[in-house]
Amino acid sequence: MNKADYKGVYVFAEQRDGQIQSVALELLGKARVLADKLGEEVVAFYPGYKNTESAKELIAWGADKVIVMDAPELEHYLTEQYSQAMSQAIDKYKPSIVLLGATTIGRDLGPRLASRLATGLTADCTALDISEDRELLMTRPAFGGNLMATIMCTEHRPQMSTVRPGVMQKGTRDENRQGTVENFVPVFDASKFKVKLVECVKENKGKVDITEAKVLVSGGRGVGNPEGFAKLQALADVIGAQVSSSRAMVDAGVMPHEVQVGQTGKTVRPNLYMACGISGAIQHLAGMEESDFIIAINKDKFAPIFGVADVGIVGDVHKIIPMLTEKLSKMLTKK
Repeated sequence: MNKADYKGVYVFAEQRDGQIQSVALELLGKARVLADKLGEEVVAFYPGYKNTESAKELIAWGADKVIVMDAPELEHYLTEQYSQAMSQAIDKYKPSIVLLGATTIGRDLGPRLASRLATGLTADCTALDISEDRELLMTRPAFGGNLMATIMCTEHRPQMSTVRPGVMQKGTRDENRQGTVENFVPVFDASKFKVKLVECVKENKGKVDITEAKVLVSGGRGVGNPEGFAKLQALADVIGAQVSSSRAMVDAGVMPHEVQVGQTGKTVRPNLYMACGISGAIQHLAGMEESDFIIAINKDKFAPIFGVADVGIVGDVHKIIPMLTEKLSKMLTKK
């Protein structure tokens, strides 16, 4: 393998029902930083069906080129169809770096591409950078989040990484950015299609995704039970927030996994994060420490959460939260 043949930072632009996913825009923002360090271009792989028009949106968010794969087989995500299309495109364009979102789709597609392309894949990265030798530095938690490992793929190309939604920041959208859109037509081997999508049934939970929430009221072991989370919900209702949780309460069956914050949950960046009864283990901090403003409430004054908090309140959440809810409710009612 001649590594000099591989150039560019490529992003898998994930779409669902024709809607570009937020994680794709986040990856374009990071790809722009990496590509500028390398002096190379940012390219988006955009598989789907009848998606050519929306490709221009990827240029506005930082792509220099968009490679559109428009085929009926790619309308909905199916492992074999997407793996064939993406592996063929990578073989043709020879990217140096390929970034995917660590979504249910990205986590399924990434390993299969790495296997077909005989290269490595670093999953769930929290940081990406370029070394002095122009290699991709991929940093991710290891040993249960107790340390951070930086991994390199020096012998193979492309260098591949998945990144969880919310970890990277989007760039600035510029509708005047210039770029090119190129069509790539995959050649499918239908004999290998072993799975067929019969029907797509969606669950409508009627809740905002916590990764999109501007204010989060998050509860941990100190909240303890559904009654405790009802108090957090009352506060959230007053200030227009979403309720989230640490892993302890999800494991206990008190809260659903989709609202879990942390290394094994979701990474969030709200304007305000209220950590209630959360000790602040490193696994939880990995999912929320880049919030703009953090308020911690915990009766243990030595809790690690206070190390990242902008404001710390030492006390019992079961007493403080109702008082805070009442006080804020009165203040907002007066307005």
